[in-house]
Formats: sequence, structure tokens, C-alpha cells
Amino acid sequence: MEEATLVIVKPDGLKKSLTGDILSRLSKAGLRIIGAKVVKVSLELAEQHYHHLKDKLFYKELIKYITGQLHGENRVLALVYYGESAIKKVREIAGTTNPEEAEPTSIRGAYGRILTSGLYENVIHASSNLQEAEREIKLWFEPEEIVYPLYPARITEVSSKKKVWL
Repeated sequence: MEEATLVIVKPDGLKKSLTGDILSRLSKAGLRIIGAKVVKVSLELAEQHYHHLKDKLFYKELIKYITGQLHGENRVLALVYYGESAIKKVREIAGTTNPEEAEPTSIRGAYGRILTSGLYENVIHASSNLQEAEREIKLWFEPEEIVYPLYPARITEVSSKKKVWL
């Protein structure tokens, strides 16, 4: 089944210049990139993304991690991959969440580490299932930022302030 998945190269991945290698590894899955952007992660976006972990002891550290407070680098690379069994393929290449348990040839096995606080610095996020993938993609991307129409969308007028180029 063709499906979409969200991939985020986290702040430590960008700071360590691992983006090229991570993308090369992911390209072996034979999937298409249908959305990509560099994002400055706001507190609100971080909290919405990790809302399901709010009750965990490591939640505050996780928010600091994804917003770049731990690395002095508040930017991530967000991507949408699309294709046959995209979620499974990306998660296999990414490796298990715990870098110490991940296959050494996986992204997390090669580049991840565990901090003394117990936080997993695992370099990459990959959606865990279809429902999470849809929720996360809709959270990180607007419909017009994805080149393939994944989910139903509508055109609506929005009256809000927007930063524009001079």
C-alpha cells in the first residue's frame, strides 16, 4: 500500500552535518520526497508534536531537544516521504528509538546517543503508523507545501497577519 510518512532530521543531525548521509541512507528505500522544508521549531509546534508524551519524565528535555535548546541550533529538516510501505521502510532504515538497541548500520545506531539525563538523542524522527503519520504531516506541512494531494483539503479565506518579503 502506498502511504506517506513524516521524517524529521533533528537539530543534532543538522549541527553535525549528517543531513546528506541521512538522505542518502533513506534514498535506498526507493521512496519519493513529496515535501521538504527547514523549520525553526516553536514551543507550540514541539508540544503539539510530542503531546502524547506529556506525562513522561523526559518530556521537558525532549521539548528542549527538538527546539534546539540543547544544541544551540533551532532548525530541523522536515520531509514527507511517499511510496509503497513508506512507514515500515523508513523505520527500518532509521532504527529503533533507543540508539543503544538500534542496529549499528541504521541511522540511529550510527549517530544516536543517550544523554546522562536518559534522553535519546536519536538524530531522526520517523512516523510510527498511518494515523500518526497523517497527524504529524498535517501538523508540520500546509497542503500547498506537498506536491502530491495526500489528504482532503479545502480552500478557505484566512484573515491573519503574515510575514512577507519586502
